[in-house]
Amino acid sequence: MVNIKVANSAGFCFGVKIAVDMAKEAGEKLGGAYTNGPIIHNKQVVQFLETLNIKELKNKTQLKKGDTVIIRSHGVPPSVEKDLQQKGVNILDATCPFVKKVHDKVRQLVQEGYFIVIIGEEGHPEVIGTLGHLEEAGGKGIVVENMEDLIKKLPKRNKIGIVAQTTQNEDFFEKAVGYIASNAEEVKIFNTICDATSVRQEEVKKLAPKVDIMIIIGGKHSGNTNRLAQISKALNPNTFHIEKADELDSKWFKNVKNVGVSAGASTPDWIINQVVETIKQITNSKRG
Repeated sequence: MVNIKVANSAGFCFGVKIAVDMAKEAGEKLGGAYTNGPIIHNKQVVQFLETLNIKELKNKTQLKKGDTVIIRSHGVPPSVEKDLQQKGVNILDATCPFVKKVHDKVRQLVQEGYFIVIIGEEGHPEVIGTLGHLEEAGGKGIVVENMEDLIKKLPKRNKIGIVAQTTQNEDFFEKAVGYIASNAEEVKIFNTICDATSVRQEEVKKLAPKVDIMIIIGGKHSGNTNRLAQISKALNPNTFHIEKADELDSKWFKNVKNVGVSAGASTPDWIINQVVETIKQITNSKRG
């Protein structure tokens, strides 16, 4: 019989649950609302919320006074929020509390005179929001995605402050901090990678080497899910990143005895359960 081990913390994190619950409540009690971009990086959840009339805002000209707009879990630059306020709409702020902490730390570092290094993905909505807070605070900084990026971009500065995108890879963060520390006179570090991200990454590091195959479930645009898949692939080449159960291929499970499953922080339980049930069906039919 095939043994399926699901990582303990797979699925929704604290911040995502807040955002999805807020959107569901807006759909049920207000009859609908707009979100400024996908509320979380999971297409299936976004499609479900559309059935409750929670729609992505495509153009601000759509907005009428009194409409409700939900700020996505990734947060937004302050200028976006001010613009919405001027339009006279109701704002529901679903920004993850851990993301807000990054904003606060950036403002603190700017006030203390530090040049800011954001360890994260250029163009990711969370990083765009953080850069907006950096700009509003009057600070200067860069975003770095990998070591090559860091070596190329890091300027000569006496004081450098470091924060991370909440879903960053812990190993890369540590390497980047080490490099910056050896190239600056004074460094102040805030490890703003959220606990949920760290726990999921550690679980995958322990689980991936012990199984024949790893299945990572979550949106293809989800930064934290992509990093789980990268970490898993490095430890177990037989790793597959899927969004939903119908992407599973029976060929993957040939001669497999142990299956590991984990999921990104924006993957709902019902999708994880569907994947596990489908794996059981595939492996049982193979055995039969």
